[in-house]
Amino acid sequence: MLLRKPLAFLKKDFLMEVSYRFSFFLQFASIFFSVVMFYFVGKLIGESPTVQRSISQYGGDYFSFVLIGIAFQNFLSVGLSSFSSNIRAEQMIGTLEAMLVTPTRLPTIILSSSQWNFMFTSIQVGVYLLLGGLFFGVGFGNANVLPALAALILTVISFSSLGIISASFIMIFKRGDPMAWAISTSSTLLGGVFYPISILPEWLQTLSYLFPITYALDAIRLSLLQGKGFVDIGRDLTALVIFSLITLPASLLIFRYAVKRAKRDGSLAYY
Repeated sequence: MLLRKPLAFLKKDFLMEVSYRFSFFLQFASIFFSVVMFYFVGKLIGESPTVQRSISQYGGDYFSFVLIGIAFQNFLSVGLSSFSSNIRAEQMIGTLEAMLVTPTRLPTIILSSSQWNFMFTSIQVGVYLLLGGLFFGVGFGNANVLPALAALILTVISFSSLGIISASFIMIFKRGDPMAWAISTSSTLLGGVFYPISILPEWLQTLSYLFPITYALDAIRLSLLQGKGFVDIGRDLTALVIFSLITLPASLLIFRYAVKRAKRDGSLAYY
């Protein structure tokens, strides 16, 4: 059965996650407090004409703008960290080498090991949007779901590719990965998570277009808050497709090389 192995990974990770019930609850509680905090931040600065003008293309409401940013930034975080953290965990309990010598294909192992993380993150993002829509006045009445979903899928692919490359560093160097840190901090600074990139100096705006999160957040905000369609966000979707076509094959090749080198060095089974 084609899905038997991915489903086995998913079941294992789900049972492990829910076994820590208090931690499971706290993750959702933190979403509520985060939404409330940014709601009042929006109240503080949202009436400023400068703020409304800078985010006018998204509807002019700062809280709606930042809610999308903090919700979907989670995909960047999980994309960059889940592969390396799962590989570290498998190395520490001694199961990584055992999995790699089975007939299971390498891409199956890589992707299946993190599918729960992405599924759980999707649930968290849904909770962010649900809280914003039901209790804090964010208007999703004109949301165009299909373009937003297309942007989300391409976003996950782009972020996952960067995460696989990050995991390759962990596989080889066994220590902290500078790439994950650099991409995460740079994306938060330049990607328009908390503020529109239009307020940045021109040279930083130019740099921001080197990060997939810039296009992802722009496409998702326009689709969910303004009801824009595929044509309207075509530039963003095209950029995400290009990112995906380049980074996904490259990441799998790099990871395959990292595994071969770790096997050659005899360091595959320890972290």
